[in-house]
Amino acid sequence: MLKSILETGELLRKREVSPVELTKSCLDQIEKLNPTLNAFITVTAELALAQARAAEDEIGRGNWRGPLHGIPLALKDLIDTAGIRTTAASALFEDRVPAEDAEVVRRLKNAGAVLLGKQNLHECAYGGSSMISYYGEVRNPWNPSCIAGGSSGGSAASAAAGLGYGALGTDTAGSVREPAALCGIVGLKPTYGRVSTRGVIPLSWSLDHVGPLARTVSDAAVLLQAMAAHDARDANSVDAPVPDYLAALREGLKPLKIGIPRKFFYEELDREVASAVEQAIDVVSALGNDLFETVIEVPTDRTLQTAEAYAYHAKFVSRSPELYQAETLRRIRSGEEISADEFEKRRREQKQIRSSIHKAFEKVDALLTPTAPVPAPAIDELKRNPELLRPCELLLLRNTRPVNVWGLPAISIPCGFTSAGLPVGLQIIGPHWREDRVLQLAYAYEQATQWHRHNPKLAGLDC
Repeated sequence: MLKSILETGELLRKREVSPVELTKSCLDQIEKLNPTLNAFITVTAELALAQARAAEDEIGRGNWRGPLHGIPLALKDLIDTAGIRTTAASALFEDRVPAEDAEVVRRLKNAGAVLLGKQNLHECAYGGSSMISYYGEVRNPWNPSCIAGGSSGGSAASAAAGLGYGALGTDTAGSVREPAALCGIVGLKPTYGRVSTRGVIPLSWSLDHVGPLARTVSDAAVLLQAMAAHDARDANSVDAPVPDYLAALREGLKPLKIGIPRKFFYEELDREVASAVEQAIDVVSALGNDLFETVIEVPTDRTLQTAEAYAYHAKFVSRSPELYQAETLRRIRSGEEISADEFEKRRREQKQIRSSIHKAFEKVDALLTPTAPVPAPAIDELKRNPELLRPCELLLLRNTRPVNVWGLPAISIPCGFTSAGLPVGLQIIGPHWREDRVLQLAYAYEQATQWHRHNPKLAGLDC
């Protein structure tokens, strides 16, 4: 299997491997598997090799920038990249070439990362399947007849199949965590305001987050460390102290009080998902944590997301509606009739919900839930029955969506497989600004199990 970012970074620092060799290997894997997975929209091979050569030269001169220096990564294709088209998987933006990098891209470049390209997604991030895309659906590396999840489907499929060492995605209702669960990798959504969203094509300003997708918890921690910072040019960015996430992993896990919110989050689960999560709960308990059932009031209204999505797209819809996929256009237009009064009401409600959720953590340190209630569904079935697509997506995102409303940090980690070989994800939710605690618990579970060591056969990696 691929070594972790930390392991590979240390080898790069010692000059035992070359950034150019790593990059060529990833580009070869992309050439081999992308025709099947459809994970990339744009591959920036020449740029990647140039950045890899520059990294090799810098490291050779003793100017090692840290664990991401020379590491090949990729970006969901709604994160702006200067001089490289950013399409949001839509014909609307087919020729859109930003003049400036998104803040998260700037920070990754400063860390010395190598950019492999831009990854496929659910058009405009408005869906949880990555089946609706101007560039075609993304396929799951564990079974290409199944969806990869969404909207960061290409990023999740790529990381799972070893097309890179990690990726950045966005998460408005679960679009990092849900595809991570369906593709058997780690997906982290930080606290709202922890990571800048400036330079990211929005779906819903008050719910959008940028987060890492990677193969291990430590890799997610490394990526978050590079991205997490106050951005004075982003109105939603919060100037909060950023912990040393890797130090938190090294410190180890102190016993926690963990809530199991069975009402809502554990309802209508696929039988095999339920079994895998219950076994994961047993492991977490065996690590010395105190687990008990808890009840939380869960927000389910989607008015604010619908209204904000329409607000951004209204000018494009009025000018060029034919450039959207039909289902995306329908979803966007569903926000057309939401009044300003209703919008303001929902904004006030969200502010209150986000403020009061801290009460749920007065008695618990973290919450544990399934990430997605069901495993990845088959693409052909959803194509034959298109009326099932949106209900299916809403079910897949049911357990992740409330966390965006709360603005809490949450991670999805692999916790098993179905009998058909499809991955199952476990979600850990923490209080505001406690990504360190979420990562500690996730890392402790990961080290106590072997799920993260499994690889899809399609990828040709050793398990």
